[in-house]
Amino acid sequence: MSTLPVIAAVDGSDDSLRALDWAVDAALGRGAPLRVVHVWQYAAAWTPPGVLVAGPPEPDEDEVLDQVRTHLEGRADRPVMEYVGMQGAPGAVLPELGSGAQLLVLGSRGRGGFASLLLGSNGMAAARDADCPVVVVPRPGREVHGEVPAGPGPRVVVGLQVDSPDETTLSFAFAEAALRGARVQVVAAYPWPPQAWASPGEFVPPVIDQDAVEDETRTLTEALLAPHRERHPDIDTESYVAPGDAAGHLVAASKNADLVVVGRHRRRLLSPARLLGSVAQAVLLHAASPVAVVPPTAPGE
Repeated sequence: MSTLPVIAAVDGSDDSLRALDWAVDAALGRGAPLRVVHVWQYAAAWTPPGVLVAGPPEPDEDEVLDQVRTHLEGRADRPVMEYVGMQGAPGAVLPELGSGAQLLVLGSRGRGGFASLLLGSNGMAAARDADCPVVVVPRPGREVHGEVPAGPGPRVVVGLQVDSPDETTLSFAFAEAALRGARVQVVAAYPWPPQAWASPGEFVPPVIDQDAVEDETRTLTEALLAPHRERHPDIDTESYVAPGDAAGHLVAASKNADLVVVGRHRRRLLSPARLLGSVAQAVLLHAASPVAVVPPTAPGE
């Protein structure tokens, strides 16, 4: 087990307390300490002149951390706990904490922003920029449309892009399933129908056999899963291969799932900035279960 802590970001909102409860269980399962972090944004560069700005609170006067302590009172099965108050912009500070954590856990929304937002800016920034996997815990009661066949019992769902797989994402999903005594459900989608354009405004349906595309996707999926099945023979694995939008299938599979795992985009030569990816972003916005966004394997590893 890694000695790096699980970090739970809190701000006093109900969303962050739900994420805290999830992080407590995650730390216990890993045998890791839990670091509870409150980032206090007490001043801003755009504060109007003449406005008196308070300084950061003393560590023993942080009302949010006091609220967390009260929330956890009476819970006997707690990991080793550490409470940390920091100052700065949460969207910048929280991703930086990922370099010293094995997992960063946040709620889907905090106190700020607009009530209609499905995911707060801090969660989006952490999922995009942190060096460790980031778990975003949604509000309960999210409705999802569509259906992906799944048996009873705990389940970890992972998205697999067969033409550009990332072993780190699959490894994380299998490790999570092992910790939870869950099975792994792999969702592999292929685009259909494909499109081909002969000239502007003219669409030519390609002559491609859909059954052949699906069979090839399934074959590649099974080949990519083989080494993980060998390393985890006690974990049941099921594959779901289907045409269409990968994000839609993953959101549908999130119903009653313990966790959905998606990978983050790799950096590219002409686009060196970190990218979350459209599939990961859509799953974060709409999944009914907690979502783990896993950073890609670094080049050369």
